[in-house]
Amino acid sequence: MAIAIDQPHVFLIFGTGWIATQIKELLEKQGVKVISSDARIESREQVLTALAIHRPTRVINCAGLRGLPNADWCEDHKIETVRSNILGVLNVVDCCFQLGIHVTQLGSACIYDTDPTRAPDANFTEEDDPNYAGSWYSCSRLLSENSIKHYPNLLLLRIRAPIAADFNPNNLTTKLISYKKLVNLPASGTILPNLLPGAILLSQAGDTGIYNLISPSPFTNNQIMTLMKKYIEPSLNWENFELDDMHKVLKAPRCHPVFDSSKLINRLRELGHEVKDTPEALEDLFIEMAQKGYGPGGKLSRTKLAV
Repeated sequence: MAIAIDQPHVFLIFGTGWIATQIKELLEKQGVKVISSDARIESREQVLTALAIHRPTRVINCAGLRGLPNADWCEDHKIETVRSNILGVLNVVDCCFQLGIHVTQLGSACIYDTDPTRAPDANFTEEDDPNYAGSWYSCSRLLSENSIKHYPNLLLLRIRAPIAADFNPNNLTTKLISYKKLVNLPASGTILPNLLPGAILLSQAGDTGIYNLISPSPFTNNQIMTLMKKYIEPSLNWENFELDDMHKVLKAPRCHPVFDSSKLINRLRELGHEVKDTPEALEDLFIEMAQKGYGPGGKLSRTKLAV
């Protein structure tokens, strides 16, 4: 289903964080009018006020809590997580519904996990029921999705393990290089430089429903670290350990799902955007990082940024 509109788009983005900033920059490069809002999305009055003032034709909600340095933060901040990821998300979607505005919600794909009863190549599609709520973060995202998924004005994009060409604290790369030991299981992820332009196209086209905003094939932590070592930090070293050992040092378990991106790839091809295969997209990302000055001796090296 798509919601069409004849007038030029005005985008309102809730949230001013890492992904919200990337989306805003992409829209500005297109010459699209875009406004960022730091409204507290759990406040219905603030959301309605922002919508009334800016009168957007498209809303993208990037606001939400995952916590730093990782999702374990949510285990100790359950109320804050609920207010943002459940109450806040529902507020934004419902307010947009009441006003007839198309809304894109950036949700989470961390509501699935590998299932030994499934065939090894049976990757999760948008039609599969979520099967994971093992952490409070995942639980909040599952409750959120179930609360909003029937709204007819909603485009819900599931993201997992986002990665971009920087050292932002929310970037998967930044998190990995802060750990001494890593698990090395293949899992799906979202390579933002290649997929965010597609997310914007889906919003502009008025698409609704659920898409896994996930790169086509899974990757491992070792693949990421190997590219980091090749392009950015030649001295980088790490060790691997088993999943059970990782869970011993975490407050909540982690999921490692693998998704089928066919629905996303086919729709974006119709809209004129090609989704790169994962190895190519990852290589391009680290080449871009090196070109930006993140490489050996670069002005944006991790050491100089004290990450």
